[in-house]
Amino acid sequence: MDKKTMMIIGAIAAIAIVAIGAFALMGGTTDDDPTHLTVAAHSNMKEPEAGFNPLTGWGCGHMNYNPLVQSCLFKTDKSGEIVPDLATDYSISSDGKTWTVNVRDDVVFSDNSTFDANDVAFTFNTAKDTETDLDLTNLEKVEAVNDTCVEFTLVEPRSTFIYDLRYVGIVPEEYDNATYGENPIGTGPYVLDHWDKGQQAIFKVNDNYYGDKPYFTQVTMLFPEEATWLELAKSGQVDVVPVATSALNQTVDNYQFVEKSAGRAQGVSFPYLEDTGDVSPGGYKIGNNVTADKAIREALNVGVDRQKMCDEVFAGHATPEYTSTDTRDYANPDAKVQDGDVDAAKEILKEGGWTDTDGDGIVEKDGVKASFDLYYPPDYLDRQSLATVFSEQAKDIGIEVNLVGADWDTIYANMYSSAALMQQTSPDPYKSIYQQYHSKEADDFYMNPGLYNNTDSDKLMEDAMHSTDLNAANTLWAQSALVNGGGWGPAGDAPFAWLVNYNYNYFVKNDIDMGEQPDGLGNDFLINICDWTRTNSTA
Repeated sequence: MDKKTMMIIGAIAAIAIVAIGAFALMGGTTDDDPTHLTVAAHSNMKEPEAGFNPLTGWGCGHMNYNPLVQSCLFKTDKSGEIVPDLATDYSISSDGKTWTVNVRDDVVFSDNSTFDANDVAFTFNTAKDTETDLDLTNLEKVEAVNDTCVEFTLVEPRSTFIYDLRYVGIVPEEYDNATYGENPIGTGPYVLDHWDKGQQAIFKVNDNYYGDKPYFTQVTMLFPEEATWLELAKSGQVDVVPVATSALNQTVDNYQFVEKSAGRAQGVSFPYLEDTGDVSPGGYKIGNNVTADKAIREALNVGVDRQKMCDEVFAGHATPEYTSTDTRDYANPDAKVQDGDVDAAKEILKEGGWTDTDGDGIVEKDGVKASFDLYYPPDYLDRQSLATVFSEQAKDIGIEVNLVGADWDTIYANMYSSAALMQQTSPDPYKSIYQQYHSKEADDFYMNPGLYNNTDSDKLMEDAMHSTDLNAANTLWAQSALVNGGGWGPAGDAPFAWLVNYNYNYFVKNDIDMGEQPDGLGNDFLINICDWTRTNSTA
């Protein structure tokens, strides 16, 4: 082991010791009350800078929804179906533009104020005008018809609007943006007791909760750095801890290794346009003359070995991913390609005019080397490792991928002209397909980072959006991946090289029963917190 490696390991250990010590000083040690639960948040459930406010980002982005304080109109049950929560039922008008939702009349907020349809209307009207990852631009207005009925009017029909109803936490009409984040009021199973910024938040049971009362009367949520996760588990002071990629082969005494599927697709976005000197509204370069060549994108999709990536980077706790939607109801298996074929990849490059004329192992075309930069976030160890393996495999087929670790602002500034290591988790096809692949002008927003465009695919996506039949919409979403030889799948135009579907993994104490959770939502590990119990106790 060299000196640099020893220094890195020592630094990580020091960070872990400091984190565990700070946790203990704040009263975070395990106690004798079996109904107290301590969990560590993973990288996609980071501490919210603006507080626990669903209208400013807490739990309502493109990654997950945390159900502790606020509840929603709908929820996902253990079979994965979207079912009523605060809502009782809903209907859609024949033109698809009006959604009418009936709500419960027996719910009160944690401050004892009564919940009714006016709170729902206020929440969505406010969210529509608030800058977050939520995209409610298609929502024209929301009106409370009466205390138990809400009417949503859309600009255009949208088959995916049910996901917005599912993922927006409801706040009271008396909401104050200046104070709500630190003093949230909701209808969920817990209330925020106190928040030690930078360290932890403690939630206690909401006595007003209308659903089944949770077994755990207190939930302490820690916000640790990924480098400290393993040591937190080894300390025995935390009931549930995420597992970093570096610890996938580790075991911890008195903990079980729990693997949760999440549809977490990770892969490489390619700039789809040629470099013509254009820039984005923010002044960032658009286009890349290497990745704009379909032969490059196709060769990489065919030549890389996804299963090998799953084994080397994720110790087998991942599956090959091809389209970004392989595990969804709207997947299209025909849009996949056969991968791991280096010879076929080299033939694709040759037929596309890319050959190695100077013997350096990298192909060229018209004097241009098959070389481009790949940006990745170094704070995410899984993506750093995946980027490295992708670069190594690309070199085997004659393409040079230069790795650039950078923060997200820098990645977004370069995404139109360089490749980027991206992740997609949302089950909502509006986010995972429409925003990701539908044609658009450069707007410096991270969705569709390569500015992919295909008229035939666009038409199918638009038809899917405007459908009032969810099953029919799913068929159209699937077809948009491969249409008339094109489409956003790797067998079509290949604007991405999606590589792996990485499961969320947790060290869970042996006495914790997490209940039955829906498949494909492993990032929302607290989704069914009211079903959790501690099994070695009679409390």
